[in-house]
Amino acid sequence: NKQEQRATMAGPTPLNKKTIVKKRTKKFARHQSDQFIRIRNSSWRKPKGIDGRVRRRFKGAIPMPSIGYGSDKKTRNVHPSGFKSVVVSNVAELEMLMMHNRTYAATVGHSVSTRVRREIIERAEQLAIRVTNASAKLRAEDDA
Repeated sequence: NKQEQRATMAGPTPLNKKTIVKKRTKKFARHQSDQFIRIRNSSWRKPKGIDGRVRRRFKGAIPMPSIGYGSDKKTRNVHPSGFKSVVVSNVAELEMLMMHNRTYAATVGHSVSTRVRREIIERAEQLAIRVTNASAKLRAEDDA
């Protein structure tokens, strides 16, 4: 009983134990983003110029994103905790994860009220579903 209680406290363990390996962790820099402040932190855009070194993949030019940089299918979209994340905004949506509690973890939506948030976390404990942001927007009870 003691061991069972401890298991529910920690929550379920992820089913997939494969280690997550990223082929590339750096963001792809936009061509010439180091030269212009206005595009310094902008996202990747494919170069379209007729003479572009990057588009033609010359040696020494910055790398372009391609399908080869993709993650392993088994570890794609997996959180470092080992679970895939599902945004939940009410208790009914949480019930969907009942049979998949070792693959998916619930993330309570940003706009969910404290009252509903408390209900979701309470039900998640009963169903042994991991909640990634369980402590968010919860204050300690003042009424004793």
